[in-house]
Amino acid sequence: MALAGAAALGATPLTAETGSEGSGLVINFFWIIVSAANFLFFLFVIKLLAFGPISRMLEDRRARIEQGLKDAEQARHDRERAETERLAAITEARREANEIITRAQKVAQETRDADIAATREELERMRVRAAAEIDAEKQRAVADLRAEVADLALAAAGRVVGETMSEARQRRLVEEFLATATTGDVTN
Repeated sequence: MALAGAAALGATPLTAETGSEGSGLVINFFWIIVSAANFLFFLFVIKLLAFGPISRMLEDRRARIEQGLKDAEQARHDRERAETERLAAITEARREANEIITRAQKVAQETRDADIAATREELERMRVRAAAEIDAEKQRAVADLRAEVADLALAAAGRVVGETMSEARQRRLVEEFLATATTGDVTN
């Protein structure tokens, strides 16, 4: 730079001297080269001090944006997969719920049928027991009635005949009468 400055001082009088000869445009190649060198020097310094960090910062930002886009795409894929899994889980849960309902209805129907069958069996047992009790009561009533009729018949026969019969003979006659009465062989 010092050389360029000294050369510039020496070139100035040269231009002034030549400037008196003509009033046209004078091109000084030395100053053009010095200006170009200054421009390149400052461009290099600016690139080194400003453009380098700015380009690194822009590159970092571009990398972060690309990573953000990749993460967003991955998140979209994950969300779609989660939605698919959620729909599959809901479908499976509905299917299981339907199976549970079907099994519960089947068990309820089987329980209802078993209860109805048990109730019918109990009613049939009660009917048979009631019929047996009625038959037993009927037999007892018939036996009581026969005994009562026999006692009345013996008492009436004793009054008609006028004599008393022995207990054994009375019983034998009543039994014979009842035996002939039940077979329908009673004659007057």
